[in-house]
Amino acid sequence: MTGSTSSQPTVPLPERIGPYRILQELGEGGMGVVYEAEETGAVRRRVALKVVRAGRDTKEVVARFEAERQALAVMSHPAIAKVLHAGTTESGQPYFAMELVKGLPITQYCDTHRLSVEKRIELFIGVCQAVQHAHQKGVIHRDLKPSNVLVGEQDGLPQPKIIDFGIAKAVGSELTERTLVTQWGQMIGTAAYMSPEQAHTGTVDVDTRSDIYSLGVMLFELLVGRLPIDPSQHGVTAFLARLAAGDTSPPTPSAKFMLLGDEGTLVAEARHTERAVLRRQLKGDLDWIVMKAMEPERSHRYETANGLANDLHRHLAHEPVVARPHSTRYRVRKFVRRHRTGVVTAGVVSVAILASAILAVVGFVRATQAEHRAAQEAAAAEEVTEFLVDLFLNSDPGRARGDSLTAREILDRGADRVKTELSEQPVLQARIMYTLGTVQHALGLLDPARSLLEEARRRREREFGPRDLSVAETLNALGDVARDKGELDDADGLYREALSIRESVLGPDHIDVATTLGGLAALRVRQDRLADAESLYRRVVALDERVRDPDDKRTTRDLRGLAMVYYSTGRYDQAEPLLRRTLEMQERVLGSDHYDVGSTLQNLGALYWRLGRYDEALPLYNRARSIYENVLGPNHIRFGEVLNNLGETYWKLGRNAEAEPLLRRALAVKEKVLTPGASSIANTLNALAGVLRDTRRQRESEELYRRALGIRTAAPGAGNEALVETLRDYAELLRRLGRNREAAELEDRATRLSESK
Repeated sequence: MTGSTSSQPTVPLPERIGPYRILQELGEGGMGVVYEAEETGAVRRRVALKVVRAGRDTKEVVARFEAERQALAVMSHPAIAKVLHAGTTESGQPYFAMELVKGLPITQYCDTHRLSVEKRIELFIGVCQAVQHAHQKGVIHRDLKPSNVLVGEQDGLPQPKIIDFGIAKAVGSELTERTLVTQWGQMIGTAAYMSPEQAHTGTVDVDTRSDIYSLGVMLFELLVGRLPIDPSQHGVTAFLARLAAGDTSPPTPSAKFMLLGDEGTLVAEARHTERAVLRRQLKGDLDWIVMKAMEPERSHRYETANGLANDLHRHLAHEPVVARPHSTRYRVRKFVRRHRTGVVTAGVVSVAILASAILAVVGFVRATQAEHRAAQEAAAAEEVTEFLVDLFLNSDPGRARGDSLTAREILDRGADRVKTELSEQPVLQARIMYTLGTVQHALGLLDPARSLLEEARRRREREFGPRDLSVAETLNALGDVARDKGELDDADGLYREALSIRESVLGPDHIDVATTLGGLAALRVRQDRLADAESLYRRVVALDERVRDPDDKRTTRDLRGLAMVYYSTGRYDQAEPLLRRTLEMQERVLGSDHYDVGSTLQNLGALYWRLGRYDEALPLYNRARSIYENVLGPNHIRFGEVLNNLGETYWKLGRNAEAEPLLRRALAVKEKVLTPGASSIANTLNALAGVLRDTRRQRESEELYRRALGIRTAAPGAGNEALVETLRDYAELLRRLGRNREAAELEDRATRLSESK
């Protein structure tokens, strides 16, 4: 029904108003009361009759009401409630009769009928088109919210109707000579759906883009089942103050959904789907579309309601949307989705797409004989590379996980076919080998990745020479693999060579140079060369600001790297806010379950661990563990690292029974993936030795301390903090065993190393 929810009238119902017999009160708004009435003239029909209530007919209210009455009269759209008649009561109060809408608020209707996300969007597009019609007639609604968009059914199909243009405003021309529809400084509208410019008490400059913001909030609620920010949780006054300042920082729909926890299951059921499926549907285009509509700065919103509707149409048609930056990877993904003819096998969806892409390229190259066409295909394959890598890393947790044997088998078969079937096309062969190598690396398969990347490097050097940019690309990827394997000297040489080529060909301010600098800076941290690392990170962050989008995930990685330099040098007061800033950016742009978010949670947990705030570190590590296990799989090195950190945290909390199995599992993962002398293995050995020492298993503890000491002594720059840690921990074990002379020797060595730094 039109109006708000039914309530008991506080005054007796009038019997008649004009030619209408009053049947019941439907509700009341900010300036009037709405009745259900029956017309008694020649045409008998039921209507919604809106009347300014006695005692509330101030000049401002009457002016607003007259504006509403005239505004509705000039509009004719199936999704806008029609004005049928207008007049005044015997006491001079304005009223109008409008079409009686029997329906539910749009959010309630969608939930009651368990409409899918696609059906909700289709219904919402109709609302956008109606708002566009009103704007073209010079009318702004200024109070769009679910209770003012009622949905009934017509011919068995849902039909939205927008009601209550009670605070509409003329655009360009006045609807009434008394058009003072707002007092200076008075805010009109409902707080949760109000635009920042409406909340700003110092302006009356509200245009059609205010309705776009409200539509964005409604769309958010339709998709997620929650408001982006609920004023009741912050206090309406505080909320409006932040809104007016443009300081709301709402989460994306996918991020908000992830925060619902178990409630997310009920939200998904109301959308006729499963929780994991709904998360994937929200992430990506819909995040971008909603956030563009809700931009605090109105110049960054959609210009028109049709612009919002058209982007939603594009999303449903799997076409690139305006709201999202159009990278090559994004365009390719949209193309694949739009033209995919069958359902890909669920367990290996990402790998199947990769295999199809490889075979399609092979078939095309066979039909291409001219050399310049081979070069074109190499460029085309390059466009596919980043898309495929990201697709693997962000695949659904139930699909194509990093430990999927089927995925590994298909990758191996793809590599074999590329080697044999593209032997006469070395340029394209090298490109596909590079692609497969980076995918293997992303899945934590470091040795197969290095093998493919080395082959790609050799072919590229043979075809283009050792100083070609494609060679630098491969060297950079090989540097990443070597760093992750703990082969730090090898990584150093690879990064330096890649940087030399890129700087000489591209200049010092190119985006690819920033990528290599970021890898080299991360390596310097691993080498305990923190002054060099800080210098590099400052350079790369400054370069990011010039050449990358502010929300680029590589920028956030570099910020996180700089924060970890602060952490490693004891500047915790600088590290914590930078890590929190990075986490907020990543959750907003990438979503709450992206592997980059897991890495930042890890780093923030490490900071709190270092500060002795173990209870604060624990939930961060547990959340990172869940992300890594779902996205990367249980045999990925990142998963092993977070298990190590969880184990150490439980150990510090005195929960040794929980710590030991985590550390043993972490050690198994690391020893399977890493080089035997990798420093990361020593980290786990040292922690596990501590647990065993504290549970009185001294012999096994000493064996692990000896192994950790051997690795850390042989590490580059062996005067590092990690070596001092092992020397002192091992000394404590020896003192417990009564071997005081040996303990003193280790303690003296630790002291000398500490003083020499």
